[in-house]
Amino acid sequence: MDPTEFRSSLAVPITCFCNVTLAAILPLTNTDYPWAWPRVAPALYRAVDSVNSDPHLLPGLKLQLVHGSSENREGFCSDSAAPLVAVDLKLSHDPWAFIGPGCDYSSSPVARFTTHWDVPMVTAGARADGFSKFAAVTNTGPTHKKLGEFSLKIQETFGWHHHAMLIYSDNKDNKDDNDERTCYFAIEGLYSLMGKHNITVFDYFVESNINHKEVVQIIQKNGRGQLLSIKELVLQKGLNFQWPGGSPPLEVPECGFKNDNPACLTSMSSMVAMVICFVFIIIITITIFIYRKLKLENELAAQLWRVSWVDIQMSNLDKVLRRACSRLTISMKGSNYGSLMTMEGNLQIYTKTGYYKGNLVAIKYINKKRIELTRNVLFELKHMRDVHNEHLNRFIGACVDPPNMCIITEYCPRGSLQDLMESESMTLDWMFRYSLINDIVKGMTFLHNSVIFSHGNLKSSNCVVDSRFVLKITDYGLQSLRTSSCPDDTHAYYARKLWTAPELLRTEDPPLCGTQKGDVYSFGIILQELALLKGVFYIDTHTLIPKEALSFSSYRLLKRWICPFHVFMIHLTFPGYGSNILDNLLSRMEQYANNLEELVEERTQAYNEEKRKAEALLYQILPHSVADQLKRGETVQAEAFDSVTIYFSDIVGFTALSAESTPLQVVTLLNDLYTCFDAIIDNFDVYKVETIGDAYMVVSGLPVRNGKLHGREVARMALALLDAVKSFKIRHRPSQQLRLRIGVHSGPVCAGVVGLKMPRYCLFGDTVNTASRMESTGEALKIHVSEATRQVLQEFNTFQLQPRGEIEVKGKGHMRTYWLQGEDNSNG
Repeated sequence: MDPTEFRSSLAVPITCFCNVTLAAILPLTNTDYPWAWPRVAPALYRAVDSVNSDPHLLPGLKLQLVHGSSENREGFCSDSAAPLVAVDLKLSHDPWAFIGPGCDYSSSPVARFTTHWDVPMVTAGARADGFSKFAAVTNTGPTHKKLGEFSLKIQETFGWHHHAMLIYSDNKDNKDDNDERTCYFAIEGLYSLMGKHNITVFDYFVESNINHKEVVQIIQKNGRGQLLSIKELVLQKGLNFQWPGGSPPLEVPECGFKNDNPACLTSMSSMVAMVICFVFIIIITITIFIYRKLKLENELAAQLWRVSWVDIQMSNLDKVLRRACSRLTISMKGSNYGSLMTMEGNLQIYTKTGYYKGNLVAIKYINKKRIELTRNVLFELKHMRDVHNEHLNRFIGACVDPPNMCIITEYCPRGSLQDLMESESMTLDWMFRYSLINDIVKGMTFLHNSVIFSHGNLKSSNCVVDSRFVLKITDYGLQSLRTSSCPDDTHAYYARKLWTAPELLRTEDPPLCGTQKGDVYSFGIILQELALLKGVFYIDTHTLIPKEALSFSSYRLLKRWICPFHVFMIHLTFPGYGSNILDNLLSRMEQYANNLEELVEERTQAYNEEKRKAEALLYQILPHSVADQLKRGETVQAEAFDSVTIYFSDIVGFTALSAESTPLQVVTLLNDLYTCFDAIIDNFDVYKVETIGDAYMVVSGLPVRNGKLHGREVARMALALLDAVKSFKIRHRPSQQLRLRIGVHSGPVCAGVVGLKMPRYCLFGDTVNTASRMESTGEALKIHVSEATRQVLQEFNTFQLQPRGEIEVKGKGHMRTYWLQGEDNSNG
């Protein structure tokens, strides 16, 4: 069947589903093109899915999408690859329409094929005017002809009559007159429209090696040129252009195209104003220079660095040792050159310390009889006071009053780096060493970039560590105030030179402040100390004294040591550490913080558990309300209670039973009995006051008042205890019945905490004595209550009381008492 006949039958109802193939020819990988396949494909697939999912759009038809690449091997649009891909897609899939290509050069040959095949082609790349000849091409974007019309419309809108167009392209391949470049296509529409409007158009050929300035000048003679780069321009009604200055550009600039307008030429008054401004700037500059000069002289004269000796309070050696003050590291104890710094080998010399303005400071004496404050010395002292860095030991001031001439610096309690390396209690892992090395690098970098320029005496004993384990460089600057404290050709003299660069040792008169390269050498010696922790110039096969280490005869031996050490330092990068010391330190600090959090949580839980146990014990000793007052730090005041009920009980025959039992058996008996009693009284609103031997005392109605319920609570508790005693078994005499005697009385009392050690909550008053008499005058296995208690219990009308009659009570005379026999709950 002919394809045209099949397509013309779309108007006839179709009962079978047929595939409609669309072929896309676009750049496959180069996303620099806005129409590249990775950019366009999602929209195409979504459009196909939308059409296929709607049965009313193309009934009986189903869209499918195939694609090919219009790129060459370099990834650019190709006018040779695109038509070949179009032919392949035509032969393989027979598409109903082509989408793309997006480039002018690749669209042209594909358009010829699609016109020949009578297959629609939809593209945004057919901008040239020549594509209008191809009937099968549908352009979705602007054409060059429309752009030409747009350009003329812009000129008419703003009233521009002078115009010129500059065209340049650097990819001309054809040597003949058939120029198919992009700029040629762009000018084609404008060229044709100008001819229709009787605008004179002529060709002007420019040689490729001509100066383009001449081209611009030729165009400026008869027209106005303006270069515009517009990505997209859409005119929308109701909106105005936001022109710079509020209006569109003028047809001719105010100063002309060559800036030859007389109105723009500089006048004499303008020249005078410029000269005045220039002179004013010079005056301001000179004033600032003079001000800074005077300020500098004032600072030098003020001597802000000066410290008076009377303001320093010296600390004795014992205090220094107790505070673990900073050693200047003369001891080399434990190293292979144990006596390099001292003749004794184990002597430790500490820096002098004192208090200045309440702060502990380090004091270094100047070995001079007199200091002349020359201008050079004043500048050195000012520079020392102005230098501030986290890794430089802060200079506080100097005392230049004889005989107490000294330098005052910040005190670092952790000692020097040499102290840390020699300390057996301090573990220097590699991350800690990296941190110390990093601090040295930061401090020396700042020092080398400052006005001090170099150190000149860098060594491990001049690197001190503060309380936060931050390393700081000290003993820098003030070279004119420093003198050697050791005679030449002595042991200590050579020991101090171990960190000095060889070129400075060979110089007869080395600079006092050293050199930056010499500091780098000294830093390398410190690295060796940190890497091996064996001291300076450590060699496992030889023991060198300082003078030998500095002699030329040891060069070959040291060379054999230096080469392996260099390789060792190169391989100091361990797996897992990485290059960022700060990140590793932060990681370690985070791990340490997590461990601390776990430890704090564990200790907090243990503390809370012990606190709970202590509070439980306190609640067993004292009433809850009283214990809470004591926990809050409040004083427990004695308090009077109008009406409470007190319970007393003891064991009849306990003395005889104790005599017939061992002490351990008596303790076991009382423990079993009172454990049973304590478990029972927890069910009632009562407070156990105390137990003395076999006596058991309980009260209700205090410290928390409960109205008239105190009588009922004690009565019920007494009945429960009496029932429990009847079934209680004595371990060592299970057949013997324990006989409990109970007495109860109600009345007013006074209660309070007595004592500091083992405090007791005690009750005072006649009610306590009467309750005790009720118990002592009672009988075994009976509850003896007073008249006052009977009156309280009658309020409830549930308790069974039997009159006993009047009895003689010691201290009270005759009293009417009763036996509490039980409780009838049916009456309640």
